[in-house]
Amino acid sequence: MDVQKCLEILREVKDVAFATVDKNGMPQVRIIDVMLIEEGKLYFCTARGKNFYQQLTGSGHVAVTGLNSDYQMIRLSGEAHRLPDQKKWIDRIFEENPAMKDVYPGDSRYILEPFCVDQGHLEFFDLGKSPIVRESFALGGCDIELKGFEITDACIGCGMCERNCPQQCIESGEPFFIRQKHCLHCGLCFEKCPVQAIRKRGEER
Repeated sequence: MDVQKCLEILREVKDVAFATVDKNGMPQVRIIDVMLIEEGKLYFCTARGKNFYQQLTGSGHVAVTGLNSDYQMIRLSGEAHRLPDQKKWIDRIFEENPAMKDVYPGDSRYILEPFCVDQGHLEFFDLGKSPIVRESFALGGCDIELKGFEITDACIGCGMCERNCPQQCIESGEPFFIRQKHCLHCGLCFEKCPVQAIRKRGEER
């Protein structure tokens, strides 16, 4: 799995959830078509009259998620920026997505503005396997976002975390070790540790 494959899964699902925040700080979500995927970039469009457009041109922050029939979930969070050469990109989008011609016939298509997400964070989460599989990726040179939990040197080796892990992804050692690729990030090990030797990844030591 890599960035391009993750984005291609979103394109295959096509109708995915896009979330933004409105001017009152309230979350807003809607289904938007993924129009193009090229060279690690995601392209979509929306009409200038929509609240979605106002939110995109305001903060620019967007979160995208989709789930395919194999229970593989892709989550993308990043910055969406409006593209120059609006007519060129809209024509390209309509070539790749001919059903759009029925929704916006003729020149009405140019009420749409093209956007691109080329920086941010990607996560692949496969619920169709046992144990589950998850991977994190950086888009456009961003740092990979650390999530989940890790076991510190304060571990006393009691095995409480290993016994309680629903995916059995914790291995014994000094200290015990979480196989991040199979971790649910549920936090049960964190809650069960008798000596608070488990912390969220990315927190200062």
